[in-house]
Amino acid sequence: MAQLRQEVDPDEAGLDPEALGRLDRHFAGLVDEGRLPGFLVSVARAGRVAHLTTRGLRDIAAGQPVEPDTLWRVYSMTKPVTAVAALLLVEEGRLSLDDPVADHLPAFADPRVYVDGSGSDVRTRPATGPILVRHLMTHTSGLTFGFYHTHPVDALYREAGLESSVRPGSDLAETIEVYASLPLQFEPGTQWNYSVASNVLGRVVEVVSGQPLDVFCAERVFGPLGMTDAGFHVTDEQAPRLSEMYGEKEGGGIERIPGLPLRGGRPRFLSGSGGMVASAHDYHRFMEFLRRRGELDGVRLLAPRTVDLMTRNHLPGGADLRAFGSRPAHDEPGNEGVGFGLNVSVVIDPSRTQAPSGLGAYGWSGVATTTFWVDPGRDLTVQFMTQVRPKTSHTVFRDLKKFVHEAVSG
Repeated sequence: MAQLRQEVDPDEAGLDPEALGRLDRHFAGLVDEGRLPGFLVSVARAGRVAHLTTRGLRDIAAGQPVEPDTLWRVYSMTKPVTAVAALLLVEEGRLSLDDPVADHLPAFADPRVYVDGSGSDVRTRPATGPILVRHLMTHTSGLTFGFYHTHPVDALYREAGLESSVRPGSDLAETIEVYASLPLQFEPGTQWNYSVASNVLGRVVEVVSGQPLDVFCAERVFGPLGMTDAGFHVTDEQAPRLSEMYGEKEGGGIERIPGLPLRGGRPRFLSGSGGMVASAHDYHRFMEFLRRRGELDGVRLLAPRTVDLMTRNHLPGGADLRAFGSRPAHDEPGNEGVGFGLNVSVVIDPSRTQAPSGLGAYGWSGVATTTFWVDPGRDLTVQFMTQVRPKTSHTVFRDLKKFVHEAVSG
């Protein structure tokens, strides 16, 4: 077990201590108000942690505090890790971004696209082209999520038992077969729609590598990068450090969400979309690997050009998520000025972003209000960890970016 530690004073790293103090007080206030159980935030510059704060509790009932070695369900912050796993195979020549997914997963050989209707009256037509691996990594595949409730295909996912992306009791291979049996919302490559695509990508990694996703990531990503606690479940030894999960209540405040996976051994379903658990130290290592363009502490996993490819906008014509997104699910102000790379968002126009952002900054967030970003122009990496599933939109990420922006003084 390794633990994240502050390595340098903020002043030395060109950060304003007063602004960082305001950041800490703001989020401590959310803990005091009962809106967050606790949190960890770290800000690093040039690879050195210049600000590290923990507040509140990882387990309210037991009175256990958030500590630097607390473990977190990072949910969709798993997606960039799955992208790196796939890109390792690309560099080895075993996979190409332009491979039809059906070359590796035959169930996707004849995709069909939604035309009109709903339920049993849905009409579809053959897709004009295949789903490519790059479509999975850019969320332009035509796949979707069942929980959107904005499109008839979403409803078909729910009818197939995919409200939470996996049919209860199924493994990854079985779940992928269900995805492939359902129509696409649109022609691959023509729109952006956040979806189950990273689960499909995780299965591609399994088939191409010949290893389960968790084993491949452990051997090829977590081990080489020194991500000592990262994985797709927690051991009995790790379990006391895992934060409990909370959800917002209708009337305000939060309450524990019982019965979530990760404890109790290796899960049957290995999610490349959101199945990972990690400590702040682990994710700091991953961010630094990206910031250093594929190398960390003398270990090179990816070529610089591959990380550059991952972290540039891939939406056609330089479009942002709001312009290219599948409406109405993605027609929201927070998507303005933000493009999408290979499983990371990328700031393409800071003048239009909802929160202060650096050009080229990239990252992603998780449903339990975890987030990270790397700002190459400012030599900055930031992560925020807590465990709250919101019922409505919140300002945590926007506020965090505002305070960090104010702190960057050099």
